[in-house]
Amino acid sequence: MGLSGKLVSQIDIKSDGDVFHEIFRERPHHISDMSPAHIQNCDLHDGEWGTVGSIIYFNYTHDGKERVAKEIIEAIDEENKSVTFKVIEGDLMELYKTFKLIVHVDTSGEDNLVTWTLEYEKLNEDVPDPHTLMEFCLKVTKDIESHHLTANA
Repeated sequence: MGLSGKLVSQIDIKSDGDVFHEIFRERPHHISDMSPAHIQNCDLHDGEWGTVGSIIYFNYTHDGKERVAKEIIEAIDEENKSVTFKVIEGDLMELYKTFKLIVHVDTSGEDNLVTWTLEYEKLNEDVPDPHTLMEFCLKVTKDIESHHLTANA
């Protein structure tokens, strides 16, 4: 395989898919309250929450290490309930030339399916595919789901 890659993973959630989309679209700073073991802080660096072009700074713990990521909101698709984040600075840039995270929620009836897509280009062949980062995204998703199910119980 070349240096470019893509990982896609889906997970069902029982909590409200519209609320889940809204959190990533305009309230990512609330995720640290819902998943404190994984995301410690999220600050707005430039722009406005929920606006394409805004820059967000995350402090998170991945593979047992404290890490940082500065991300730009590259796209928001309301109709398809997806948000695209492009990493522009931080720990991931030590391994990857480019890195995008796309979170999409499919809401049909009572079923809500969250799809995470990681698109990346490695700096070299020795860089592993970001499977543990995908696991991280799925754990954060389950933490958000648990938070909302507990809050609405």
